Amino acid sequence: MSSLDPRQELATRLGLASLPPVNFASAAEVRTRLGERDYLSDDAIASAVFLADRLAKPVLVEGPAGTGKTALAQAVANAIGSRLVRLQCYEGLDESKALYEWNYRKQLLRIQAGRPEGESAQSWNDLEEDIFSDQFLLTRPLLEAISATDPVVLLVDEVDRVELETEALLLEILSEYQVSIPELGTIRAKQIPLVFLTSNNTRELSEALKRRCLYLYIGYPDVSRERDIILARVPGISASLAEQIAEVVRSLRTLDLKKAPSVAETLDWARTLVILGREEIAMEDAAGTLHVVLKYQSDIERATRELFSRSANLA
Repeated sequence: MSSLDPRQELATRLGLASLPPVNFASAAEVRTRLGERDYLSDDAIASAVFLADRLAKPVLVEGPAGTGKTALAQAVANAIGSRLVRLQCYEGLDESKALYEWNYRKQLLRIQAGRPEGESAQSWNDLEEDIFSDQFLLTRPLLEAISATDPVVLLVDEVDRVELETEALLLEILSEYQVSIPELGTIRAKQIPLVFLTSNNTRELSEALKRRCLYLYIGYPDVSRERDIILARVPGISASLAEQIAEVVRSLRTLDLKKAPSVAETLDWARTLVILGREEIAMEDAAGTLHVVLKYQSDIERATRELFSRSANLA
């Protein structure tokens, strides 16, 4: 393998004896294999996944909520037969939930068992060495991903929700693929996980984190792609109904709404209409089921007015 191969350079830096084979031969193969898992990617998505695999770099996936960012990591894990390890980010997330923590209850029981009365009492130094060992360590997603021996896809979901301190910790992990635990020493990666970070753009991420990652933006799909997504994910739906749903949803997203419909909500609406036995969208169907695709009453009222206005103009 060429000395310029970034995967080999990373493996050498991490002290790994060898690297597993790449998962995808081309971006076209990415599209095919993701499509087999009912995830319909476009060229940008397929290219980003392919390059992440070849360059061994994390992918930062940004875009509106509900556009398939999380589903992408899940589909990639399924496509390559890897285990998905997910860190769900939230405000207040710290290293005890992201990296590791000690099983204090189990440690306390061990201390009590190891300190009997009399001369046979175990010395504190021996006991301390015992309780700060692997059997008392609770691994959290980041440590679990880098210490795993089996292939892993690490998903850091909604990274924009954590504070800057936690983002810096995450950056350190993704740069060195190792964790320093004072009581145990440094735990280094046994393999290089494929990493996806998702962001809904609720805050600006640091330049350092962005510099470490490949960048991918997933916006709302166009009508033809959303129609294909509906056909792939909603059994029993007709092509004409899928087309109509995609067209209406595109129109809804052009309105000034508190929350535009996500792809997941589009699919819920499609399933609803199939359950109701509809082959096309009549105005009463649209008005009566908009609560499935829109989640604010003001949005439902605005959309209903707009749909009836367009219907009247077409009549």
